Amino acid sequence: MGEIRQSQAQQSRVTVGQFLKVGRDRLGLELAAGQAGVERVIIEPMTHRPGLALSGFYEHFAWKRIQVVGMAEYAYLSSMPEALRIQRVEELFSKRIPCLVFTRGKRVFPEVLRVAERDGVAVLRSSMVTRHFMHTATFVLEDLHAPRCKVHGTMLEVAGVGVFIEGAAGLGKSETALGLIKRGHALVADDLTQLRRDSNNNLLGSAVPVTQYYMEIRGIGIIYVPAIFGVAAVRGEKQVDLVVTLKRQGEADAELDRTGTEELTREFMGVSVPQLVIPVAPGRDLVNLVETAAQEHKLRLSGYVAVRELDSQIKQHHAGGGE
Repeated sequence: MGEIRQSQAQQSRVTVGQFLKVGRDRLGLELAAGQAGVERVIIEPMTHRPGLALSGFYEHFAWKRIQVVGMAEYAYLSSMPEALRIQRVEELFSKRIPCLVFTRGKRVFPEVLRVAERDGVAVLRSSMVTRHFMHTATFVLEDLHAPRCKVHGTMLEVAGVGVFIEGAAGLGKSETALGLIKRGHALVADDLTQLRRDSNNNLLGSAVPVTQYYMEIRGIGIIYVPAIFGVAAVRGEKQVDLVVTLKRQGEADAELDRTGTEELTREFMGVSVPQLVIPVAPGRDLVNLVETAAQEHKLRLSGYVAVRELDSQIKQHHAGGGE
């Protein structure tokens, strides 16, 4: 398919350090001790409260998850003599847990800090209420663990529809995107789009961070979209609702759907997305075509399909004896 290609989807390998980096803002996380433990891998993207484990019961213990010390666990640890508290924490750390998080801004026991440094287990703190922390942390972890791939193409939000434009080099993907931005639509990514599949099997597109909101326009060079068109002209991430594949006139004839009755799809990481193949030829207004394709897709989602309506009218016309 020429320049239309995608990198192999990869299941993300998430470390405690990556979780901490993202969680500084979203979860109010800070590292209390155990810097050596930030390289540990979080195997399961979930959190767990180790109440039974702190009592010494480890059958069916979810050691692959982030361990969270909330109000109840903190009160239980506080009720113990220091020697027993050290023993329980050492036993917990020996199970190869990813890390330990104290919520509600609780002060970490000094002996826990010492054991964490000695055993190389990261201990984190958050000021969030425990249930809110666990809820938000789950979303953060699912995002970090989501399968990802990079695809050559340009992504936009057109009339509320996430449109991914792909095609061989030189067919005008970026120029088409620029025209759509000038009409009030928004850029997500130019030239290289990062896709991720979320837990609901939706496909989401975003820019590679280093090139986010930049575009390369032949004859002009590199432009920064927010500086020219304003912050409303960009989006951080958008669900991929429609794939528009640009092909040179002649190459697209075999896949060309003149009536809209065929339902082509394009697959990324096991997720099928509706596809439209548009032939590119001198004089064709690609900006207008892509914009119309997005608007037509919205109508189809609402249940209105023009070709079906026309077919119904033709049948009624003939049934009524019309010529």
